[in-house]
Amino acid sequence: MFNPITLKLNIDPLLLSALEEDIPEEDISTNAVMPDAIQGSVQLISKEDGIICGLQIFERVFTLLDPKTTIDFKAQDGDFVKNGDLLGIVYGDIRVLLSGERVALNYLQRMSGIATNAHRMASLLEGTSITLLDTRKTTPNNRIFEKYAVRTGGGQNHRTSLSDCVMLKDNHIDAAGSVADAIAMAREYASFVRKIEVEVENLDMVKEAVEAGADIIMLDNMDHDTMAQAIEIIDHRAEVEISGNVTAEKIDQFKDLAVDFISSGALTHSSPILDISLKHLKPADGGGHER
Repeated sequence: MFNPITLKLNIDPLLLSALEEDIPEEDISTNAVMPDAIQGSVQLISKEDGIICGLQIFERVFTLLDPKTTIDFKAQDGDFVKNGDLLGIVYGDIRVLLSGERVALNYLQRMSGIATNAHRMASLLEGTSITLLDTRKTTPNNRIFEKYAVRTGGGQNHRTSLSDCVMLKDNHIDAAGSVADAIAMAREYASFVRKIEVEVENLDMVKEAVEAGADIIMLDNMDHDTMAQAIEIIDHRAEVEISGNVTAEKIDQFKDLAVDFISSGALTHSSPILDISLKHLKPADGGGHER
């Protein structure tokens, strides 16, 4: 769950921007068939098995349009839901239910899809001490939602932004001149509380990173035998992360390696949505009850 301050400062502007994109002037279809305010309800239904995530965001879209909108949820984030499950009932002005539907579902479907994929991949690492991490390969302006979805599914977050930690990738090393120089410059510039992670592509770079005192060494796109040799060289002198085209189908290849983390951009950039719909919209009678 996002706390009220995060909702107001970090999330509401993104949701409002999405609503403004979808309703730049007016919702012509809704205004045509619903010229007056009439109360009603609509059901939120899962059309696929998976992990539900983003219900708070789904609700926020509607309450930004009309604070009087209410939702009776039948599930909560992190629940495994099945095709046909009733996830909740949305009550409010029918114009709001119609106009907010697509934006609210876009967030919920996307976040639930990522949570489902993260759950699948994290489950494959059960019984090991390896932590599954995401990356910054996220949809622009949706990182806060996508990284929350990874956590909901059972993964953990790598750095959220460039301000979080020092991560020296190939181009940083090229800019500095060498692995050792890049680490030395980072140590001099960054606060002592920040860890320094270095991306390496071969065993010579591994040795240089260890000798220069890297806190975390990322083994990027190495084959299994090379990674095993790299881990021997590191010998617990730094934490070890594996990265590079990591998918659920490849996880088993890494489970026997003594590494601390596996990071996967596929968690966010390649997760399909979870199919969820709003169905069975009904007007209410004068007493506020469905008819």
